[in-house]
Amino acid sequence: MATLKIFFFVLLIQCTVFTGSSRQLKNSNINIDSYGDNTFNVISFGAIGDGKKDDSKGFKRAWDAACDSSTPSPTFLIDGRIIAPTKPSTWECNTNCHHWIGFQNFDGLHIQGSGTINGQGDNWWKLSCKDNQKSCQLRKPTGFMIGHSKNVDIKGLTFEDSPKMHIAFEDSTSIHATQLTIKAPGNSPNTDGIHIQRSTNVSIHNTTIQTGFFLSFFAGDDCISIGDGSKYINITNIECGPGHGISIGSLGIMGKTEEVEFVHVRNVSFHGTTNGVRIKTWQGGHGHRRNIRFEDITSHASTRPIVIDQYYCPHKQCKNQTSAVEISNIAYENINGTSHKETAVQFSCSESSPCRNITMKNINLRNEKQKGKTSSIASMLMA
Repeated sequence: MATLKIFFFVLLIQCTVFTGSSRQLKNSNINIDSYGDNTFNVISFGAIGDGKKDDSKGFKRAWDAACDSSTPSPTFLIDGRIIAPTKPSTWECNTNCHHWIGFQNFDGLHIQGSGTINGQGDNWWKLSCKDNQKSCQLRKPTGFMIGHSKNVDIKGLTFEDSPKMHIAFEDSTSIHATQLTIKAPGNSPNTDGIHIQRSTNVSIHNTTIQTGFFLSFFAGDDCISIGDGSKYINITNIECGPGHGISIGSLGIMGKTEEVEFVHVRNVSFHGTTNGVRIKTWQGGHGHRRNIRFEDITSHASTRPIVIDQYYCPHKQCKNQTSAVEISNIAYENINGTSHKETAVQFSCSESSPCRNITMKNINLRNEKQKGKTSSIASMLMA
């Protein structure tokens, strides 16, 4: 009988490279014998699991052995802790450096368990180019990525302290994520909980995401962010906050043509977030954001529960430009709770490409400080 705190059980039809830097394991008592002959235990392939030794080679050997198996229906099972190296200087990466752990080119994959993936991001967050040119040039890695895949389920895991985004779904279709927990402290910049990019038919359910300080604009990031090329996205039963809320965008940076459509966000509770449901685009961009629905949303002292911003600019100053990403067919229904500031609804729409077909029904937002008084602001044109 083997004991360990992290192992993976993989039965593969199609295999690709398992990318990423060093990873470490910590021991605990888990009986893996019950999983049968097609269990691939990283300890059996040379991993130590003491939380100190670099166990990357043990993972790679076990993964290669799993790829030689002819049994279908792959499962990657984590019932322990995967721990990244503490020091960014140990990040050994020459190519494909944007992710720590990645799965690519799968058709059918299950990733599940009660375990934790800890990116040890604290030392990354402190870095600046002035302090460390080498680590500055190597971009902070996203913790966990699913790319160029379809029919992937991820369930039950906890993600902590990623150097950058915790989870990314990229160039994929039919991805289902449920019962996840994602958390990072307030001094963690750009640590989105889940980012979706160029992906279709993505669902995220029953998940708790905390990435920031209560009501802080200066650290953490979005609980969920939806980027270019994404459509048919379904987000339900989410506990979000602290953090920056759920954002569609930003889109249109540097004049790019970018599109997002058919997004449904439902049954979400925001707790002390800087935004609730937000749509943001850069000036000068092209493309569209359309057919988006937000409903059954509860705000607990979010600073701005509802935001549309066609003038998004995270810098001190941005150049004024006339073109804009089009925003149309946006519905808000049953949005309730409290706002940290008097302005609970803010629409900043472009004069040249105004927001169109915006509907609002059953909106009840109260200022938590000023005896329930709230207001809304709409700038430029909203047709």
